[in-house]
Amino acid sequence: MVEVQGSTARNPDLDWSQVRETILMLALAVAQIEISMRDSDGSVEVLSNSFTSMVGQVKMIEKIAATLPDTPEGLQAKTAMIESCATISDMMHSTIVAFQFYDKLTQRLSHVTSSLGSLADLVSDVRRLYNPYEWMGMQEKIKSRYTMEEERLMFDAMMEGKSVKQALGIYMRALEEKRHKIAVGDEEEDIELF
Repeated sequence: MVEVQGSTARNPDLDWSQVRETILMLALAVAQIEISMRDSDGSVEVLSNSFTSMVGQVKMIEKIAATLPDTPEGLQAKTAMIESCATISDMMHSTIVAFQFYDKLTQRLSHVTSSLGSLADLVSDVRRLYNPYEWMGMQEKIKSRYTMEEERLMFDAMMEGKSVKQALGIYMRALEEKRHKIAVGDEEEDIELF
């Protein structure tokens, strides 16, 4: 990202520039997003390690349950342990899905910081600033980073001049259609980390 001088908005002089101020604000947004992602990475690592330990503990409990005698008390304890393990396994599945959404969030935030950096670089370079091909190149670079078709549809809607609300509506409709296809079995549902 281009290095710029500090803000002179409080004490404008002949060198004052709204472009420099815009670039500073873009850089601030990038810094805020990046520090938020770094802060949350530590928490997610702790959760991930705890989750991994829980998987091992559940497997151990299942093995112990299998060794219990087939007496009435043993069968009762075995059944209770197996039911508890099934409940914990369901909870772990929900945790995996939550990790999937967190992974998508961090991927999107990473794209936003990269996009803001590209925008700041373009705006700060007078040779590129007024060149439509540079803007198209930057836009295509941003679009190429999207992994979901819904995101590309939202991008296209924004580039066509739709409002943020309209573009989000297009995104949500496409996402709902995808979920409907999964629900009726047209597509397999995978838990996938990006």
